[in-house]
Amino acid sequence: MVLDILVAVAVVSSIGTVLAGLLCICEHFLANYGPCRININEERDITVVGGGNLLSTLISEKIFIPSACGGRGTCGLCKLKVLEGAGPLLPTEEPYLSDEETQSDVRLSCQVKVRGDLKIEIPPELFAVREYICRCASIIDLTHDIKQFRFELVEPGQIDFVPGQYIQLLAPVYKKGGEEVYRAYSISSDPSDTNSIELIIRLVPGGICTTYCFECLKVGDQVKFNGPYGDFRLSDNDTPIVFVAGGSGMAPIKCMLHHMKNTGNKRKATYHFGANVVKELFLIDLMSSFESELEDFTFVPVVASPAADESWDGQTGLVTEAVQRNLKNASECEAYLCGSAGLIDAAIKVLMELGTKEEAIFYDKFE
Repeated sequence: MVLDILVAVAVVSSIGTVLAGLLCICEHFLANYGPCRININEERDITVVGGGNLLSTLISEKIFIPSACGGRGTCGLCKLKVLEGAGPLLPTEEPYLSDEETQSDVRLSCQVKVRGDLKIEIPPELFAVREYICRCASIIDLTHDIKQFRFELVEPGQIDFVPGQYIQLLAPVYKKGGEEVYRAYSISSDPSDTNSIELIIRLVPGGICTTYCFECLKVGDQVKFNGPYGDFRLSDNDTPIVFVAGGSGMAPIKCMLHHMKNTGNKRKATYHFGANVVKELFLIDLMSSFESELEDFTFVPVVASPAADESWDGQTGLVTEAVQRNLKNASECEAYLCGSAGLIDAAIKVLMELGTKEEAIFYDKFE
């Protein structure tokens, strides 16, 4: 009896899978939506070939919308208003949209299919986003799974960005059956160098873009990115700062520290940086130089569990535990966080328990 039920469930699941596959094939090969007109901000019309999603269609027209996940519908960043022609809201969009947003016609552009004419609204600042062609100038191993990449700009030859912003790097097709994908990475370089950018990238097992960067990209190769994007940036006041990061979350904090040095910023700042073992710490010498060059900056490396063969006399445990131990003036501070979603959530919880105001906590939640 149980075996019969299991067989029936398997058969039904298989039929459903086959039907879903057939629908996708029909959508791809048989559906002909013809030319579709997209009206943008009631100021500009573009005519495109229907069938793709709105995000990729706009990219093909050199209109770039932020998307940290490359259009997989998992980051919720590619929001814009679709006033006409979008069809019903999809279940894949609902978790990322507030009630106010859904009532205001906000959609995830990666989930909206271009099947007919559309009327959309795009924030004006995104029209300043550009595509850049650059050359990989250097690749430096920072840890066993983190590399620092420096890209010299070719066309255009300069970029202006606010420390804390990110770009979207294009990974080209590099294996049979692959596809181009964009992934978001925070800029880590000194913003005074407008002729290049630097990225700190951690290898994600199976990640399309990080695999390309670690296994295929070579010094001298030409790559493309677009940007800059994001509102993660230092506020313009004298409030004490607490930085918290781990892994490649170092990137935007490093950029902000360069900026503080360049501008003679005298704000008191403490940077708690977490690693699992000692060999995962990196750029320690640079952080020491910032301690010498900035008026009131302290770097606090924290190692969760030093390996048996590692010598370490610094702080141990989780980086959030170190923040909890060390931060005595949390209610007076602004906090800037970058790293994994788990680290960000844990840091927010600790900081608010210590008295940091929620509106004084800023973060980038992708790494």
